[in-house]
Parts: sequence; C-alpha cells; structure tokens
Amino acid sequence: MTNSDHDTQPPQDTIQTPVTYRDAGVDIDAGNALVEAIKPLTRATKRPGAEGAIGGFGGVFDLMSTGYNDPLLVAATDGVGTKLRVATASGQHHTIGIDLVAMCVNDLIVQGAEPLFFLDYFATGALDVHTAKDVVAGIADGCMEAGCALIGGETAEMPGMYAAGDYDLAGFTVGAVERENLLPKSDALAAGDVLIGLPSSGIHSNGYSLVRKLIENANLDWTAPAPWRPGLTVAEALLIPTRIYVKPLLTLLSKTRDENETVSSPIKAMAHITGGGLTENIPRVLSDHLSAEINLSAWELPPVFDWCATNGNLDETEMLSTFNCGVGMVLCVSANHADNIIATLKDIGEDSFKIGSLVETDATTPAESGLATTPPDSPQADTLQRDTPQAVAPRRVSYSGQLFNRG
Repeated sequence: MTNSDHDTQPPQDTIQTPVTYRDAGVDIDAGNALVEAIKPLTRATKRPGAEGAIGGFGGVFDLMSTGYNDPLLVAATDGVGTKLRVATASGQHHTIGIDLVAMCVNDLIVQGAEPLFFLDYFATGALDVHTAKDVVAGIADGCMEAGCALIGGETAEMPGMYAAGDYDLAGFTVGAVERENLLPKSDALAAGDVLIGLPSSGIHSNGYSLVRKLIENANLDWTAPAPWRPGLTVAEALLIPTRIYVKPLLTLLSKTRDENETVSSPIKAMAHITGGGLTENIPRVLSDHLSAEINLSAWELPPVFDWCATNGNLDETEMLSTFNCGVGMVLCVSANHADNIIATLKDIGEDSFKIGSLVETDATTPAESGLATTPPDSPQADTLQRDTPQAVAPRRVSYSGQLFNRG
C-alpha cells in the first residue's frame, strides 16, 4: 500500500453512521401515507372534466367535456393569512381548508367564471398526517360546495423552515366563462346603478392580524366563551369559514339571463370583499369615472365586528378598510333590475340588501385613505401610483349613515 492509498482511508474510529433523509427531518413514508389517506377525499370532488386520480406529475382536466362554446379561462390564487394562527393555536384544522377554497373561487365567480378545478400547497416543518388530512378534508368540502374538482396539490416538508406544529397554505383555481359573459361589464356601468350586498358569515379570512391582537389585549384564551357569539369558544367563533358564493351566484347569473331573454345577465359587476374591505374592493371593478356611495345604515353590523371596534377603539375608516363589516359580496346592477334580482336571490335562498349606488367621480375629492394627494410631476408620484394607487386616486367610495348602532 502506498502512502497516498493510506492517506485516503479514514481511521476506523472516525467512520460515521450513514445519515438518511428521515434523519434530516423528511419522512417520505408519512408523505406517502397522506396521499393514500386523501385519495377518497379527492375522488369525492370529481366533476365532468376531472376523471383522473391524484399522484401523477400533474392534474388533468378535459375542458371539452364541460360544454362551453367559446370559453375564457380565469385563474386565481390566494391563502388564508394569519387565520392559520387561530387554527394551529386551537388545534382545529378542518375549516381552514374551506377558507382556502373560498378565497380563491370567490375571486373567480366575480368575473362570471365557474370554478372547474383546484390545487393546494401545504408546507410544514414536520408532516403530521392527521393534521394535514384534516386540512385537505376541509379543502375537499370547499371544492364540493363550489362544484370544482380537487385534481392535485403539493405537500412540502421543510425542516427548519417552520416552527413545530406550524404550516402554511396556498390555493390555486381555474374556472371558465363564456367570452360574452365575462365580468365586469365596465362599459355598461353607469351612475345610478345599484349596489346589492350579500351577507358574510363573519370575518372570513382577512384582518386576523388585527383580530389576534385584540384577542391578546382582551386576555382571552382560545377556549374561552366568545363574547360576541354565545355557545361558541373564541376559536370556534373566529374559525367560522368564509362563505362560498359560487353556486347561488351561478344560479343567479343563469336565471337573470333567462328571465330577460338576453345572452348577458343584467348584473354588470361583482366585487369580493376581502382585505381592504368595501373601501378598497369595490373600486377594483369600477370604471375610472365612477365612484360608489354606500349607506352604512342599510344593514346591521354583525356582533363580531362591533366587538372588534369597541375593544380596539377602531373608527369607521379603520373598520371599513380592514374588514368586510358583514358584507362579503357586492353586485352592481341597473336600478330597474335591482328589485327583481333581490327577489331572485331570495327565491334561491340568499339574503341580500341594497347598500348604495354608483355616482360620477368627483376628481377634486381627496383620497379615501386620507393620504395627501401627490402632484403628477412630483418625484414621488410614480412610486405612489404603482405601489399605493389609493394615495393618489380620487375618492372612489364615500359613506353615509352609521356603521355602529350602539344606542
């Protein structure tokens, strides 16, 4: 043996035991067990166009089988924010999957699109099969409620990236709409159009960083009775899932097209009221020359929002730009169709109420956010226009009436 050969051989007492992927924190067997556990859940979501099984490299959907003539595909992605913290802290994981689906598919229906399929991303530091199955079961329930198929997803086990028990979620969905039925109908919007609100189920999935701070300041435990919801704990009340508006609104769109014997529904636009509340979301569907006037006395503020406002000393501006305040979806319709649409919604079991109307935008009014208007030739103007459009835009939503009714 040469000296070089001797030098390349490690001393016997320094030879290490082999290190496996499991030793590094990734349990492939747990991942495989999860796939097997959720296969029945995904099969329950099958619909025309989705006949394959999960486990392949990609989900397959047959658009031709859905019967569309000239479809546009509409895609959306979202998460559930720090509502996850309530789920992980309380150990209640099922309904968070419904939230994930709702946040995505509600963004499709406002464009007139029928959700076709859904995919999820579940990331954690150490995979707990029971927890992950609970989450996916909720996703499957949400998909069935929305009428879309869960055709795949990704489970990422990443040691060192998340604290013990933590996980994150993202959802992805694709829907279809006939080209002529795509919303919003921006050119058809006009001053005098009526805004119709559909109630939310509660906070939905936005504003939870603020809500958790208020819970902390009030020294409430997750298992304590919810002050605003008798019979439920704080965690149970805050985990009430986001409403999925897809089926009632698809029915409404179809019925109003049939009743008016037209290709297009008289519904001109819809807005999903998510982060930013009514203040930020209604302008997303309006033409530049139009603004919204909202009557805050048109509906009753649900108790959870009144509790938040009282315990956080939050004013109306903060509430309306953070929470949905009891209105999860807004429809924009011609004034002469408004009563009929409310009646049709009632017929299909959906409550609704007029909350305001559209008016011509007053370009001299300051931004709703309260920030100073920046001159177009200012050095800061380009940055503000790209990053914070509400800081330089005219007021797009104004309010009358009272949000709080505290006597």
